[in-house]
Amino acid sequence: MKAKEGKIAVVVRTVTDDIRVYEVLALKVTTLMFIETARARIKKVGGECLTLDQLALRAPLEQNTVLLRGPKNSKEAVKHFGPAPGVPHNHTKPYVQSKGMKYERARGRRNNKGLRV
Repeated sequence: MKAKEGKIAVVVRTVTDDIRVYEVLALKVTTLMFIETARARIKKVGGECLTLDQLALRAPLEQNTVLLRGPKNSKEAVKHFGPAPGVPHNHTKPYVQSKGMKYERARGRRNNKGLRV
């Protein structure tokens, strides 16, 4: 946000406080919910904390706003994308019921064979 000064940061999540961040910029932040310590740190440096309702009244056409989001490839479903299981050098996560040898057969079990342990 250093390059986008004067704009309103829109976060569609909860803004939490992180004590590892020493320098907090004077930002205008809009979010669903603030943790009280995060709100206090933003206001202490001269920033402004808004709700989504206040943003709609202040900038109805979304002028001077920046939408912030987290990493999109960190979802659980993304870990299952990729080539089919059994391909060499494949690091995709298989969809299995449980962990173990008998659950992760590459071609599956034959239907006419019973479960042998």
